[in-house]
Amino acid sequence: MAPLARLPVFFALEGRRVVLAGGSDAAAWKAELIVATGAQLDIYAADTSPALAALADEAGGRIALHPRDWAPADLAGAALAIGAIEDDSEGERFAQAARAAGVPVNVVDKPAFCDFAFGAIVNRSPLVVGISTDGAAPVFGQAVRAKIESVIPQGFRHWAEAARVWRPFVAALGLGHHGRRRFWERFTRHALETPDAAPDDALRDVLLARSRAERDEEGRGSIALVGAGPGDPELLTLKAVRVLQAADVVLYDDLVAPAVLDVARREAKKTLVGKSGYRPSCKQDDINALMVSLAKQGKRVVRLKGGDPMVFGRAGEEISAARAAGLPIEVVPGISAAQGAASRVAVSLTHRDHARRLQFITAHARDGKLPVDLDWTALADKAATTVVYMPQRTWGELAGKAMAAGLDPHTPALAVFSATRPEEFRVAATVSTLKDKLAMALADKFGAASPGPCLILFGFAIGEAEDFAAARMAELGTDRAARG
Repeated sequence: MAPLARLPVFFALEGRRVVLAGGSDAAAWKAELIVATGAQLDIYAADTSPALAALADEAGGRIALHPRDWAPADLAGAALAIGAIEDDSEGERFAQAARAAGVPVNVVDKPAFCDFAFGAIVNRSPLVVGISTDGAAPVFGQAVRAKIESVIPQGFRHWAEAARVWRPFVAALGLGHHGRRRFWERFTRHALETPDAAPDDALRDVLLARSRAERDEEGRGSIALVGAGPGDPELLTLKAVRVLQAADVVLYDDLVAPAVLDVARREAKKTLVGKSGYRPSCKQDDINALMVSLAKQGKRVVRLKGGDPMVFGRAGEEISAARAAGLPIEVVPGISAAQGAASRVAVSLTHRDHARRLQFITAHARDGKLPVDLDWTALADKAATTVVYMPQRTWGELAGKAMAAGLDPHTPALAVFSATRPEEFRVAATVSTLKDKLAMALADKFGAASPGPCLILFGFAIGEAEDFAAARMAELGTDRAARG
């Protein structure tokens, strides 16, 4: 996990005693917040503002005003201590006294004396969202709170309350971990689909009945092949996000971007089973065996693959392994690497002025060499757009054979590395010049480092990309120089 400036925690204060030192308007704001939690608030202040006095009158006995300055003995047994204190030395003394009494302390607007901070709050209680900028940008925090307020329906408070009321009914079913999780996943889907419809007993009974019927299959695991997309986590489908957040184990490939893994359930075990071209890799049979073994232990296994799992992702072998083991398997499609690359260069792969056909091929056979069974006539078709997966070591040979079969050497070709990621890198050329131009560009920019997963797209539709405007100008200049 990335470093946290603050640990977001939520104190249960119902019926507990909280101490507040100070009688200013700032104290009133904190008092209102504390009283809303159901705490018993003791306020120590020689003078109180009208706002604080009015709040005490309205609190129905939950606020006790003590018209004197605080003393260290007042902190004994408190759940929290809050000081609305202007003077730094007095604030420091209050913080030291609270810590000596073992009480977490906050001195308003003095972070150096605080064990915890008050963040901006979105209140759909019992659903509560807290926002903190670690004191760096309170106005920004308020703006974030306003944004969240606008997208979280008010009706969610009713769903959160229903969850609290229904929890004993779910517990009474005696479900295991997965059964309980399935119940709450279905509950959540209903909440998201109908946030303003108050959940009723009829819905509760339907969900309980379904969980009761599934109880006999409680120990049965499952497998999902999930497309991680080309790298940008915002390109994940909603279903991919839902499945990742329900996973017990995520088996992921080298090509999966780290930001995508962050979407998975935090408690899920994440294991790299990378299949890396030309480098040591997990064997496919071992991946299949691990996936099946984990599912047989009753776990929800997500096999996470870059792009779309059904496009050069060996999904067929993994589906067969799951079926042979009698395990349920589902496939969640993803944005393919080809689609991601095309979106980044803003080119239609099936541009009607240039292409009547789109074809995906792999330039990498089981032995790491160029496949021997490629259809060279199809690759030479000037009315096709071709996307080549895993092309880096075999592109020169592929291009040579395709040109020998009739492919126009001037056909636009574009290499795209790490498509849709912040480090995306592209090289535009023609089929005949891409190999040399790519070698020069990679040596200049990366040296011996790897620039990430690569696709090569070629065809006259690719010439519509803006990348080729600069490439055409450069080639035009070279031709003029050669002619003198």
